[in-house]
Amino acid sequence: MNNITKICCIGAGYVGGPTMAIIALKCPHIKVTVVDISQPRIDAWNSDELPVYEPGLDEVVKACRGKNLFFSTDIASAIRESQMIFVSVNTPTKKTGLGRGKAADLTYWESAARTIAAESVDNKIIVEKSTVPVRTAEAIEKVLKRNCVDPDVQFDILSNPEFLAEGTAISDLTAPDRVLIGGNINNEAGQAAVDALVEVYANWVPTEHIITANLWSAELSKLAANAFLAQRISSVNALSALCEATGADVAQVAHSIGTDSRIGPKFLNASVGFGGSCFQKDILNLAYVCECHGLKEVADYWYSVVGMNDYQKSRFVRRVVSAMFNTIRDKKIAMLGFSFKKDTGDTRETPAIDVGKGLIEDGALLAIYDPLVKENQIAYDMDGMMGNISCYKTAKEALQGAHAVTIMTEWDEFKLLDWKEIYNVMQKPAFIFDGRLILDHNYLREIGFIVYAIGKPIDPFIKSAEGA
Repeated sequence: MNNITKICCIGAGYVGGPTMAIIALKCPHIKVTVVDISQPRIDAWNSDELPVYEPGLDEVVKACRGKNLFFSTDIASAIRESQMIFVSVNTPTKKTGLGRGKAADLTYWESAARTIAAESVDNKIIVEKSTVPVRTAEAIEKVLKRNCVDPDVQFDILSNPEFLAEGTAISDLTAPDRVLIGGNINNEAGQAAVDALVEVYANWVPTEHIITANLWSAELSKLAANAFLAQRISSVNALSALCEATGADVAQVAHSIGTDSRIGPKFLNASVGFGGSCFQKDILNLAYVCECHGLKEVADYWYSVVGMNDYQKSRFVRRVVSAMFNTIRDKKIAMLGFSFKKDTGDTRETPAIDVGKGLIEDGALLAIYDPLVKENQIAYDMDGMMGNISCYKTAKEALQGAHAVTIMTEWDEFKLLDWKEIYNVMQKPAFIFDGRLILDHNYLREIGFIVYAIGKPIDPFIKSAEGA
């Protein structure tokens, strides 16, 4: 089955949609069908307003849609006609039962596997695209074999983890650092399946960037990659607290260590904390797998990465409250940015949620502006707290009459605001709490702002307010 001409992807979310769009763009000879049980989501993919925002995605989808890229809810037909099936469904952290709060919930994955088994009448290559625990392929293979009516149908399972960063997904897909494909490379059928997927990617990815491995190594590599990236963020955030205590500058420290070729400069930007759908979920999953294998000390190490992230968010809240004379009740605090990073509307695990809840618990009135996040999404994330929240269409509206502003997302437009004009419409003293280190702090102080920036020497005004 080396000549792949029909691909199906189950799951039309942040990973499935963009990945399949690029495959369709780069492989015009392959028919790519993306399926999902959600009719509204499929309708959105077939409309002018895609359900996923990624720079460049719109153009790719419009170039291929209706030619060799299709979006449908007819899952059964897509499975039957496809030779290769990507599974890109949600694998959230379990909320109840054994492993709750840590283990991955594979309900959607198992459901997809049962549907594949029920509809398959010929051999299929199944590609894990969702992030899954190590040895998931083994369990899924059992589900497939036990639920397929025809015992002669062969399922070859591959692991092809995604390494996308939201906001740069299209460039990550078109020019990836690497493509990792794991399979049963010790037997002929497994190697043939790996070769088939290699052939698909080789249409645009240089072969030296395509790595093959065994299934378990590929599954673990995804969790390990996100754990390492998150660990770097937590490490520099830990240093940011020490920098504030000693008068050091975390940006200078990060630059210094980042020039070491063994370390490198990426993911060394101190901030209010990491967010997104992957980092925390994958670390907790990795730690739980360690626990299941009796590796408590290893699990505790990875749990501490998440613990440091939680500490950074709560530390930021405490700094806001203490700097503002230990009382923020009924004070308007503008929150600029709500998504977990710029160039995306994704709010999953965004630090803005925990920071916002912390400020509201102390009585603050939040004025939130984000260029992409809609009010209904904020209401969903801040469930039960909207009585203390107002959402605005522009940053200037949110800042009118505010006692303080918190920078929660590194949107470029926040750097370009007229801060002199803003200072004039804010309450005095006017505070800025820069949780992303994107503003010119010296310039802001010249205007008259009291500035707190993570990991930077503490403003004398804030020191005196805190009794330091």
